[in-house]
Amino acid sequence: MFVKVTDNSDANNKYGHKRDINEETRLAFTTHANADISVCFTNTLDEDFQPNPQYHRMIDLDIDIGAEAIDPNQFEKLKPMEAELRKLEQVVQEIVDEMDYLRQREARMRDTNESTNERVKWFSLGTMFVLVCLGFWQIVYLKKFFQKKRLID
Repeated sequence: MFVKVTDNSDANNKYGHKRDINEETRLAFTTHANADISVCFTNTLDEDFQPNPQYHRMIDLDIDIGAEAIDPNQFEKLKPMEAELRKLEQVVQEIVDEMDYLRQREARMRDTNESTNERVKWFSLGTMFVLVCLGFWQIVYLKKFFQKKRLID
C-alpha cells in the first residue's frame, strides 16, 4: 500500500508519502496554502498474484485538524494541567481566528449589500422617470390625435 498527500493549490504542494504500509501509520503536516487536501491510496499487486476474494484490505482514515491534531507526546515534559492549558490556548486561538474570518466576511457582505441597494435605488429612479415621461408623452400624443380627429376641442 502506498499513500500520498497533496493539495490542489496552484503550487500543487506535496505533504507526504509512505510506501509499503502494513500497519497503523500516522502522517502529520502543516498546510502551506488554503486549499483542498487529497489523500491518495495505491495498492500495487505482484505480477504473479491471482485475485481472490479472501484477500482484502481495510483502510480506516482519521483526519484531525487544528488543536485536535496536536501530538500528545509534545507535552510530555509538562504537568497534566499545563498540557491541558496549552491545548485550550490553541483551541481559543482557533476560535479567535475563525471570528476574525467571519468579521471580514460579514464586512465584505455588508459592502456588497450596500452596493446592491445603491444600484437598485438608481434603477428604480430611472424606471420611474421613464414611466413619467412615457405617461406625459402618451397624454400629449392622445390629445393631438383626438384633436386631429375632431373628437375634442
